[in-house]
Amino acid sequence: MPHPVTDQLTTRLESLFGRPRAELAAIASTERPNMLATLLDALADVELAEKNIEFQRERLLQLADPARDIGPAAAGHLQDCSRRIAESVATRDTKGHFASAVMQSLHRAPAPAATPVAPTRAPAAATTRTR
Repeated sequence: MPHPVTDQLTTRLESLFGRPRAELAAIASTERPNMLATLLDALADVELAEKNIEFQRERLLQLADPARDIGPAAAGHLQDCSRRIAESVATRDTKGHFASAVMQSLHRAPAPAATPVAPTRAPAAATTRTR
């Protein structure tokens, strides 16, 4: 099942920083905590929430199968799956909006223009006079 919010945020992050997500993660792990690391953490949280939504949805479909008898235990499991889906949706939406807002506030800076280096002259050789 596709993860639309994760895919959208990953595309925006890669576009903003001009590198694939794996490279960005490697860069963020070598530096002190910064904006990139924070965005990658939020993206990982969104991805985990989307995976949990998918898992809980499948489990809910199994529990609600018409061939199954719904007793007190099954009802509790149905309620638990529904609660977990609601929590994961809230996490996905909150972290997704956070990451999206931060990325909207950032912009990709243009590459610095190469400034021509003026040739430097070697210092003139000192001439000493002998009488």
